[in-house]
Amino acid sequence: MTEVRLNQNDSAKAPFRGFGGLKECIILAGGLGTRLRDTVPDLPKCMAPVAGEPFLTYVIRYLLSQGIEKFIFSLGYKHELIENFLQERFATINYQSVIEDEPLGTGGAIKLALENATEENVLVVNGDTLYKINAVDAFHFHKQQEAECTLLLKPMKRFDRYGVVELEKNNSVKSFREKKYYDEGLINGGVYVMNVSKFLDSEFPAKFSFEKNYLEALYKEKKIYGYVQDEYFIDIGIPEDYNRAQTELAYIKPDLKMIDNNWTLFLDRDGVINHEKFEEYILHKDEFRFLDGVLDAMKIVAPKFKHIVMVTNQRGVGKGLMTEDDLVGIHGYMQPAIESSGGRIDDIYYCTSTEKNNFNRKPNPGMALQAKADFPDIDLSKSLMVGNKLTDMLFGRNAGMHTVFLATTNPEVHFPHPDIDFRFDSLLAFAKAL
Repeated sequence: MTEVRLNQNDSAKAPFRGFGGLKECIILAGGLGTRLRDTVPDLPKCMAPVAGEPFLTYVIRYLLSQGIEKFIFSLGYKHELIENFLQERFATINYQSVIEDEPLGTGGAIKLALENATEENVLVVNGDTLYKINAVDAFHFHKQQEAECTLLLKPMKRFDRYGVVELEKNNSVKSFREKKYYDEGLINGGVYVMNVSKFLDSEFPAKFSFEKNYLEALYKEKKIYGYVQDEYFIDIGIPEDYNRAQTELAYIKPDLKMIDNNWTLFLDRDGVINHEKFEEYILHKDEFRFLDGVLDAMKIVAPKFKHIVMVTNQRGVGKGLMTEDDLVGIHGYMQPAIESSGGRIDDIYYCTSTEKNNFNRKPNPGMALQAKADFPDIDLSKSLMVGNKLTDMLFGRNAGMHTVFLATTNPEVHFPHPDIDFRFDSLLAFAKAL
C-alpha cells in the first residue's frame, strides 16, 4: 500500500476509494456552441468564460467533489483548446481524451467514449451543463434497479425549452414528451448513469442521436429509468442562461470575521506547522521543528472551528527515504505538543504516493473527501484550506473549499491570485485575523 490515512485514535486505514463505487465520468465537450456564437465566438461551448473561468472548470470541480476519480473527455470542435486547458489547469487528474474525426452525434460520442471506459458503470454529463446531482444516491438507485441507463431528472416550472419525461410508478421511463410550453414537469438534465457493457451490447451505427435513437426509441424494451433530483441546474447553451451563469456561479470570498464553529479548518503540514527542508523531506521526529508562533496559533484556532484536519503529501515514504513508522513517529511527536499548548488536530490524512494523478495526492481532493466521509458534518463549502504551495490552493479549490496561502516558503507567489482567497505571512498571522 502506498497511501493511507492515519487517525490519531486508530491504526492506518485504507485511503478514499470513491463514494459508493461510481468513479468514472464521461464529459461530452465537442459542441460547437452555435447559439452562443454571437456572445462567445470561436470557442467550444464548455470553454465559454463564466465569472472568470471556462465553464468546464465548474463541471470538473463539482465532479471531483462527488468522488469522480477518472475522466474521459469526448472532444471534437477545437479540441486543442480543451486539451491545452486540461494540461494547464487539471494536469494531475486522471483523464484521457477521445476525439471525433467528424461529428458523430451525441450517441456516437457517448459510444466512442464508453469503448474506452474501465469501470462497469460510468457517469455521463454534458460539458455545457452544470447539474449538481448527488452522485452517490443516483448510483445506488441505478444499481438497485439493475438499470442499463438512469436519467437524472430535474423538476422545472413554466418552461418551453425542454421536453418532459414521464415515469411509471417504479420509476422506469413511461414516455418522452416533445418540447412545448409546460407549467411544470421533469426534464432530462443531460446526466446519465450508464452500464457500459449493457449499452455496448447493442448494435448502433457510428453516428446517431443518444436522445432520439437510443432513449426515445428503446426505452420500452430496455431497462431505462429516471431518478429525480431537485438540485442546482444550469445549461449555458443559450445567451440568456449563459448570462445568468455569470451571476449565479460568481465566486464569493468569505469574511474571515464571520467564520464560526460550523466551519472546518484543513491544514498542510510542512511549511505551515513546521520548518520545511528545501527539496528534501522531514524523515524522522528529530528533524521536526515547529515554526515560530504555530503553537500559539493552534491554541487560537482550536475553539473557532468544528473540525481541524491535517492533509499532507508525504512522498518520502513512497520514495523509500523513510518508513511509514517514521511518519507516524513524527506525528506522534507533533500532536502532543499541539495539545499541550491548548490546540488540537482531530485527524491526520496523508498520501505517500509518488504518482501525480493519484486521487489522494494533492492537488487532487481524495484526502478532503475521506475527511468528509469520516466526519459527515463537514461542509466543504464552509471549510478553509491553509497551505504554503499552489498545490494546496488547488486542492482546496478542487474540493470546494476557500483558501489561505501562507508565504512562509514561497513568498514569490503573486497575490491576488485566482486560487488564493487570503494571504498571510504565518499561521499565527492568519489565526489573529479570525
